[in-house]
Amino acid sequence: MNKNTVLAWATTIMIIVGLGLIALGAFKYQEVAGYGFASVGVGFFAIAWVFNALKGRV
Repeated sequence: MNKNTVLAWATTIMIIVGLGLIALGAFKYQEVAGYGFASVGVGFFAIAWVFNALKGRV
């Protein structure tokens, strides 16, 4: 596994975790805690976007 493969796996895992956190915020915790889960999920998407942008440059 080279660096690009590791970044691709990290991006995939972070997208899955981000979707899970957003789903928790939307369906399980519908009060104020849901906003926190959803915002952390969006943060995971942002970090996954950065990892995706780094592929081929590192």
